[in-house]
Amino acid sequence: MNGIHDMGGMHGFGPIEIEENEPVFHEPWEGRVLAMRRTLPGVSRAYGGRFLTESIPPHLYLNSSYYERWLLSFEDALLKKGLVTVEELDGKTRFFQENPDARVPRDGGPELPINLVESLYASAPSAHGESGIVPRFAVGDSVKAGNINISGHTRMPRYVRGKVGAVAKVYGAQDIQDHVAESDKGPQPVYSVRFDGRELWGDMAEANQVLYIDMWESYLEPDQTA
Repeated sequence: MNGIHDMGGMHGFGPIEIEENEPVFHEPWEGRVLAMRRTLPGVSRAYGGRFLTESIPPHLYLNSSYYERWLLSFEDALLKKGLVTVEELDGKTRFFQENPDARVPRDGGPELPINLVESLYASAPSAHGESGIVPRFAVGDSVKAGNINISGHTRMPRYVRGKVGAVAKVYGAQDIQDHVAESDKGPQPVYSVRFDGRELWGDMAEANQVLYIDMWESYLEPDQTA
């Protein structure tokens, strides 16, 4: 979707600050948010976790930290799935605001932390190896990024739409991550596409600047001007 989260190429947000010796978590609650998301992955997945994060109102998105966005989207998923109500969520929030030292109820048994740590190192396979799918494009082909504007989540950056590049590498077929109909979610070839900086940024590009973007096949079309 076209939202404030897609900041590539946008100006006015200040420099990227690189924190020296940055900790894994700045606050203990950030780790708990990660644990909730990993313990209950199906909650967000059912509605598209990235889509829910991208649906956070712009003013709230810009004023929230990384894990605050995770928490907001997770709360939204819980509400949409009917696992909690607004009244229950607001009530618990008020309770812990008024009683910051109150003990948080725990459940799940001693095996839960072990399972959680294991989940951090495991990932669902997305590649389809010998799928038999023949790539439409080959290394060196001139391609044009389509002008894709969907209402859900897409991995295609807004600043590259309509721009021309060249296929630099052909990967295997992988499941598309866009928030599209299930019938359109079959595996597709993925390409690394090389874009010249001047194609993307015009005269503002740095000298000899290039950018490589991994893109699913449905994002691309043949460059008719080649």
